[in-house]
Amino acid sequence: MSNLPRIEHLLQFVQEDPNDPFNYYALALEYQFVDKNEATMYFDKLLRDFPDYLPAYYHAAAFFINAETTDKVRQIYEKGLELSIQQNNLHAKKELENAFFNFQMEYE
Repeated sequence: MSNLPRIEHLLQFVQEDPNDPFNYYALALEYQFVDKNEATMYFDKLLRDFPDYLPAYYHAAAFFINAETTDKVRQIYEKGLELSIQQNNLHAKKELENAFFNFQMEYE
């Protein structure tokens, strides 16, 4: 695991501050290529425990495209889009819209 030192640091950060969603987000991103089960756990935790953490939605949906049902991916995109509107984050909204459109064209 070439990114083991980063993962170890992030796990330490989680212990020091378990209420910071960025640490779980970073762990999910690190694990997505080396341990799908761990990545799944961290993405699910983010979406469940930190539903207002907007950056998670784009990457979680992209990760789950190959691992889950299209219904789950669709729900992640839709919730992320809703949140981007609530947070008035036009950049995130545009990225999510484009990714969601591509998902719909390819998988639905």
